[in-house]
Amino acid sequence: MNRYFSWSRWFGIVGKEFIQLKRDRLTFGMIVGIPVIQLVLFGFAINSDPKHLPTAVLDADRSEFSRSILAGLKNSDYFEFVREAVDEAEADRLLAMGATQFVITIPEGFSRSLVRGERPAVLVEADATDPAATGNAIAAVNQVAQNVLARDLTGPLSPLNATPGAFEVRIHPRYNPEAITQYHIVPGLMGVILTMTMVLMTGLAITRETERGTMENLLATPATALEVMTGKIVPYVLIGLIQVTLILLLARLIFGVPILGSLATLYLAVLLFIAANLTLGLTFSSLARNQLQAMQMTFFFFLPSILLSGFMFPFRGMPGWAQAIGEMLPLTHFLRIVRGVLLKGNGFAEIGSEVWPIVLFMAVVSAIGLRSFRSTLD
Repeated sequence: MNRYFSWSRWFGIVGKEFIQLKRDRLTFGMIVGIPVIQLVLFGFAINSDPKHLPTAVLDADRSEFSRSILAGLKNSDYFEFVREAVDEAEADRLLAMGATQFVITIPEGFSRSLVRGERPAVLVEADATDPAATGNAIAAVNQVAQNVLARDLTGPLSPLNATPGAFEVRIHPRYNPEAITQYHIVPGLMGVILTMTMVLMTGLAITRETERGTMENLLATPATALEVMTGKIVPYVLIGLIQVTLILLLARLIFGVPILGSLATLYLAVLLFIAANLTLGLTFSSLARNQLQAMQMTFFFFLPSILLSGFMFPFRGMPGWAQAIGEMLPLTHFLRIVRGVLLKGNGFAEIGSEVWPIVLFMAVVSAIGLRSFRSTLD
C-alpha cells in the first residue's frame, strides 16, 4: 500500500469535490445566497429606531392648539396619522388589533383650559408589546411637547411658555407598561420553536423514506398523495401541541408572562400555524433529493422568518419591501396572534385578520407539495 502523501491524488480529490459542488446547485446556492441574504437583511431591513409609526387621533377639541400639537408630532417623523378615531372604544379596538401603534387623545375643552393656565393633558397611548418599537417615539413626544406651541403662545399667552409648560403629556404604555422584554420575546419564541422543529422534522420525512428504500413500498400501496401527506402530518401535530403546552407553562411559571386571552383561541391558532409549517416541511421533503437538501431548504426559509417577522427587530422599522416579504411569512402573523392573545386578551374578532394569511399560505404550499408528490408517485 502506498502510504506516502501524493499531490496528484490530493488534487484529484479536490477536483472531485468541486465537481460535486457544481452538480449540487442547492449547496452552491447556499454558499452564495446566505451571505447576500444576511448582508441585505441586516444592512437594509434591520432598524432599531422605527419611524412613521401608524397613529390614530381622537381630537375632541379641534382647536388651533390641538392642530399645532398634532402637526408638531407628525413633523418628528415618528408618527404617521392613519386613522381618526370616533370614540374611545374605536381607539381601544385599533390598538388591540395592532392596526395602530399609538392613539393620541386631545380632550374636549383643551384649548379653554390651556389659556386659563390649567395645564390640560394630552393622552398618548402606545401598544407597548414591543418596547423597542415605541421607546424612541415616546421620548420624542416629551421633547416635542416642550416647544410645539411656542409660536401660538405669544403676547398675553407668552407666560404659558414658562416651565413646566402649557400642557401635560401623559404617556400610557399599554399591554406591557413596565417594558419587560420577556413579555415580548417569550411568546415569540413559541412561533420560532414551532417553525424550526415542524419544518425540519417533516422536511426529512419523505427524503428519509427515499434514502432508506422504504419509499418504494409506500408507492406500491393504493394510498393517494393526500392520504400520505396528511398521514405523515398527524404525529407531528401532537408533538407541536406538546411543545406549545410546555412553553406556556414555563412562560407563566418562570417568566411571569400573563395569559389574558382564551387558551381555546390560542390553541386554534396554534393548530393552523402547525399545519402550515408541516405542509411546508413536506413540500420541501418532496422537492429535495436527499436529507441534506431538505435541511438546506429549511434553513433558507428559517433565516428570513427570524429576521423579517418582527421577532428580533421591530417590524414597522423595516422598509416597505422587507415588510412585504414579512407579510408573506406565517410566523409574522402568528407572532401577532400569540402576543395579542396573551398580552392583550384578544379573541377571534381581533385575530381574524391575521388568521387568513396563514390559511392562504398553507393552501398555496399544499398545492405545490401535492403536485410535486404526485410527480414522485408517477
